[in-house]
Amino acid sequence: MVYMFKYDSTHGRFKGEVKHDGTFLYINDQKITVFGERDPANIDWASAGAEYIVESTGAFTTLEKAGVHLTKGAKKVVISAPSADAPMYVMGVNHEQYESSQHVVSNASCTTNCLAPLAKVINDNFGIVEGLMTTVHAVTATQKTVDGPSNKDWRGGRGAGQNIIPSSTGAAKAVGKVIPELNGKLTGMAFRVPTPDVSVVDLTVRLAKEATYAEICAAVKAAADGPLKGYLGYSDEDVVSSDFIGDSHSSIFDSKAGIQLSPTFVKLISWYDNEMGYSNRVIDLIQYMQSK
Repeated sequence: MVYMFKYDSTHGRFKGEVKHDGTFLYINDQKITVFGERDPANIDWASAGAEYIVESTGAFTTLEKAGVHLTKGAKKVVISAPSADAPMYVMGVNHEQYESSQHVVSNASCTTNCLAPLAKVINDNFGIVEGLMTTVHAVTATQKTVDGPSNKDWRGGRGAGQNIIPSSTGAAKAVGKVIPELNGKLTGMAFRVPTPDVSVVDLTVRLAKEATYAEICAAVKAAADGPLKGYLGYSDEDVVSSDFIGDSHSSIFDSKAGIQLSPTFVKLISWYDNEMGYSNRVIDLIQYMQSK
């Protein structure tokens, strides 16, 4: 754990101090208890003084499974993935609907965190009749370095560094859970590409209200500078994916990449560091929950 925290091939070396004494992990003099358990029922969170648990294994994503942490002394659990039944929140979009009586919640996915703020701005200002989303997504640790067997997804078993791989994603449909007005109006897919970090959302929508592309950009810029500041960014430069490594925004709108076919049909582009941006939102959600 010390080694992995100190060195990162994408984000570089950690500038602080990381060490261990055989029992505890120390990061900049902060003492952290380390467990090596596969079953959350075997983790004594109470003895460690842990109140907020980030459930990021990807294996315990339901209220029942993630709720096991609560039986071991935790007060709240944030699932860092979509959930079939836990309340789902996206910072800047619907986080204010969180209620203190909710003990297990989902922070949705990195792609939903990118798409939802943009979809909210467009829907609030112009109305979305329907839309399709494509995310061109950086490679992740679940993919294979070379071709290998994959029972659930044959294409997903192909070598990540050699291919552009079509994949399914529930990110667009999940927007309907955080913005009920858009439920059933959006769906999407993904392409996994051989880049280490930073992904991009392509949102193609039919608008209810006619608008010029300049008016759309102005609405997004106003939101990025106003109510969605820190969550939604705005770029009017000739950027590429690596320019956003380390960017803490959930979504960075690229005004120079979008195109418009008609006053009610438009393609919008927004970038996101699927590692750094999402991690920041997990912390933001925990801080908001703690304030309630």
